[in-house]
Amino acid sequence: MQYRRATGNDCLLLAQLNHQLIRDEGHPNPMNVAELENRMRGWLAAAYEGVIFLESENVVAYALYRDDGSQIYLRQFFVARSQRRRGVGRRAMQILFNQVWPKNKRLVVEVLCSNNPGLQFWKSMGFKEYSLSLEILPKQ
Repeated sequence: MQYRRATGNDCLLLAQLNHQLIRDEGHPNPMNVAELENRMRGWLAAAYEGVIFLESENVVAYALYRDDGSQIYLRQFFVARSQRRRGVGRRAMQILFNQVWPKNKRLVVEVLCSNNPGLQFWKSMGFKEYSLSLEILPKQ
C-alpha cells in the first residue's frame, strides 16, 4: 500500500468519499457532495491534514486528522466499500501509526454508538473507550 498527502486538488475526491462515509455510518449530516467539498477545502486550508491510501494506483482509503499539540484527532477514516474486509483499514492505520503520526501523542477518534462495525474496528486497533456523549434531538 502506498500513501500520499492530500492537497486542495483532492477536495472533490475526499468529499465524494466523505459522502459515502456519512451514509455508511448512519450519520444524520444532510450535506451534499458540493457542500462537503467546500467544507473539506476549508479544513485542508486550515488545521486538518489528509492522507490518501492507494493500491495499484487506486484510492482505497483516506484519513483526515489534525494535530492539536498534545494529541492527534482523527476526524474521518474511510475504506472504500469494495475494499472492506480485506485488511485495507488495518494496513492504512499501521502506516499512520508508524510513518505519519508522532509516537509521543495521544490518538483520539470518535465513533457513533450505532456504528458497531466501526466501534469493533477501532477497538481492534487498540483504541479504548474514554467518554460517551448523550443528546436529545429537537422535536420535528
